[in-house]
Amino acid sequence: MIAMTFTILLTGFGPFPGAPFNPTEPLVTALARRRHPAFAGVRRIAHVFRTTYEAVDRELPALLKRERPDVLVMFGLAQRTRHLRIEMRARNAIIGTVPDASGTRPSSTLIATGAPAVLALRVPAQRLLIAAKSAGVPAALSRDAGRYLCNYLCWRASEAAGPRLVAFVHVPKVPHAPRLKSRSRRRPITLDDLTRAGEAIVLAALAAARSSR
Repeated sequence: MIAMTFTILLTGFGPFPGAPFNPTEPLVTALARRRHPAFAGVRRIAHVFRTTYEAVDRELPALLKRERPDVLVMFGLAQRTRHLRIEMRARNAIIGTVPDASGTRPSSTLIATGAPAVLALRVPAQRLLIAAKSAGVPAALSRDAGRYLCNYLCWRASEAAGPRLVAFVHVPKVPHAPRLKSRSRRRPITLDDLTRAGEAIVLAALAAARSSR
C-alpha cells in the first residue's frame, strides 16, 4: 500500500512600510528545510507574498489550485506584540488609510460586502498554542488578526475551499542582527526561537490534519 503524501503550504510576507525586515520571510524558508522524522513523506512549500492586496488576491488562489495543500500555515509580523499569537478568526474589515507595500489604499472598509462580520479559521488553536509554548516561546490565542494584510490573508484563506486546516500565526519583530547588549531583563525573541516554535506549530498542525483523515 502506498502512503498518501501530505502537502503543507507555509506562507510569509515581505517587507512593508515601517518594517524593512520581516522575519516571516526567512522563517518559512527555514521551516520548509527543517529535518524531522515526522516530515517524512510530507511536501513542504514555502511562499512569501509581497505585502500587497494584489499579491494575495492573485497568488493565493493559484497556490491552492496548483499545490492542493492539506495544511496551510501562514505567518505574519505584528510589530507591537511580544509573543506569538495563534489567530482564531478573520474580521471582515480593512483600514483604508494604511497603504500596502505598493502604496495602494483599499477603497472599501469591508473585505466582502454582504458577508459575515467574522470567519473562523479551520484551526486546532489550543493544540498549536501548546506546541508553541512547549518550544519555550511565549504564545497566546488571539481573536483579532488586525485590519491589514495579515487579516486580509486570513479572510481569503478561510473562505477558500481546499485545505482541511488553515492556521495563521502572528510573530513579534526580532533583531535583524545580534545585539551586543540589551537593557531589558527579558531576553528578546530571536529568529532561532521563532523557527523552533514554528516547527512545533507545523508539526502539531500536521498531526491534527492526519488524525482528521
